[in-house]
Amino acid sequence: MIRKIALACVVLSLTTSCVSKKIYQDLENKYADLKKENNALSDENGVLKTDKNQLELDKNKLQSELDKLKAERDKLASDYAATKKNLDNLKASYSALEKDSNDALEANINKNRQLLAQLEAKEKALAAEQERLNKLKKDLEASSSRLADLEKMIADKEALMNKLKETLSKSLKAFEGKGLTVENRNGKVYVSMENKLLFESGSWTVGAEGKKAVKLVGDVLGQNPDISVLIEGHTDNDKITGTIGGGVENNWDLSTKRATAIVNILSENKAIDKKNLTAAGRGEYMPLMSNDTAEGKAKNRRIEIILTPKLDEISKLMNEL
Repeated sequence: MIRKIALACVVLSLTTSCVSKKIYQDLENKYADLKKENNALSDENGVLKTDKNQLELDKNKLQSELDKLKAERDKLASDYAATKKNLDNLKASYSALEKDSNDALEANINKNRQLLAQLEAKEKALAAEQERLNKLKKDLEASSSRLADLEKMIADKEALMNKLKETLSKSLKAFEGKGLTVENRNGKVYVSMENKLLFESGSWTVGAEGKKAVKLVGDVLGQNPDISVLIEGHTDNDKITGTIGGGVENNWDLSTKRATAIVNILSENKAIDKKNLTAAGRGEYMPLMSNDTAEGKAKNRRIEIILTPKLDEISKLMNEL
């Protein structure tokens, strides 16, 4: 659209010499604005790359903590084995001292008393080692149990999201090739719908076909109450001109209205807990492709429904380890 306006202005400047200087200045200003917007998008892209790197660091940190817990569990197992061996040695020593005591009793009563004193000391040491062994065993069992619970909980969450993705893919199969995709990313499920399926240009009213797709998503969400749902609206970088449907200030405003329209349709499903729904407008600042082509702009104009498992239980268990 901006290129078409610029081309029209150039043609007008060639045919109307009396206003050519003013038109040229306008074109200069528009070019500067476009350059500024391009720089802003580049900055935004840098921020997104930084966020992605931070998410990778967080994931590596969790994996490191899990490896640390496994190492601690293995150390406790090693300590348990060493202590048990020590206990067996003490028992053997105890048996040997007991035999020596019986033999010495016949030969020397004083020597027998000394051996009995040594035997008593060994018994105390044996009791202390047994108590330590029991404590190590109990700590090992508790740590192993919590670690197993954590691993199972993480595996269950992953299985839940995989199953959710499969269920959504089956429910939305009729919309394949119509601008709708379902995929797993970073432990979350993303349902992406291009605007051609949902909205007319410049509108935030959902069409009949798009409403049908959103309601199918709602049916699946109604069966999964422990899923947080973020609905993001995205636009291309074409500027809002004139008055659209009662007034839209900019792409932020339009993307937010479109995200809210999807939330309103999902809210009609009584099985969905409304506190799990969040609407967000991203405007033009998270494009999937370059806005330099019509195809890229079409891909960027979209709604993304991001499904995230609730991690409260996992966080609580991590704090207890």
